[in-house]
Amino acid sequence: MEQSRAGLKDYILLIKPSLSIMVVFSSVISYLLVPGVLIDWWRIILFFAGGMLVTGSANTINMVVEKDTDALMKRTAKRPIASGRITPEQGLGFAVLTGALGVFILGYYFNWTAALLAAFSLFLYAFVYTPLKKINSVAVLIGAVPGALPCLIGWVAGFLPGQEIAWLGGIIMFGIQFFWQFPHFWAIAWVAHQDYSRVGFKLLPSDKGPTKFTALQTLVYTLLMVPVTLAPFFTGISTTAGTKGITALIFVILANIFMIVRSVILYNKMDVASARKVMFGSYLYLPVILLALLLAKA
Repeated sequence: MEQSRAGLKDYILLIKPSLSIMVVFSSVISYLLVPGVLIDWWRIILFFAGGMLVTGSANTINMVVEKDTDALMKRTAKRPIASGRITPEQGLGFAVLTGALGVFILGYYFNWTAALLAAFSLFLYAFVYTPLKKINSVAVLIGAVPGALPCLIGWVAGFLPGQEIAWLGGIIMFGIQFFWQFPHFWAIAWVAHQDYSRVGFKLLPSDKGPTKFTALQTLVYTLLMVPVTLAPFFTGISTTAGTKGITALIFVILANIFMIVRSVILYNKMDVASARKVMFGSYLYLPVILLALLLAKA
């Protein structure tokens, strides 16, 4: 009985639950921001399940491909495949099953455009971004696309089959998560630089590691988040009218100031502690922005 519970826990770990929940959370908020979409808990649960399955499939393939490098890094050595508790073949079988089921749920219960975007996102993350991490730091740019596609998928899923899709809102939501990933991921790469460089991952914008250029790039992309996160208020996704609208706008502005200050501190201090503050700050920043936009939904 103990062995079966341990096995189930390992398969859950393949999905990378904490990462997947954050990704799917963004997707669900984007879905709820679509004009005319009502809070239907059954559909939200279905959409969440489909998103978790697709994201989990991509994460599982990532663990299969990177099993040898995972085994060499302290923070990943205990992952189920790297440690040998699950074989690569078992992992791939699990990835195929979860990926196919997730795409089916999105297509059958929502629309096939969302399902195709999800399948494309899975492919891009697992088979382009993952192997590219050892070749060139452009991997971060490539990886930001499947990282942001869940927001577009959520937006597209909010339209009924056959209904014309208003793409602008989805592109804006995609842009929010796309630009957010650069300061977020570079902060992670800064903190984990020794582990990453040991296995040959090229994830910082400078091939010399954490430098002023890296800190400057982090600050630049943090500043770019300001117009991108304000765009929903100027395009009719969210409104500044009423108490909710004004409150949401204030939260968005304060969240941006919060991240800019942390990025400036990183640029000035150039240390791991400051990078860690950017990293943890970004985890707080994104949900605040998305929930503020939902609070002020037009």
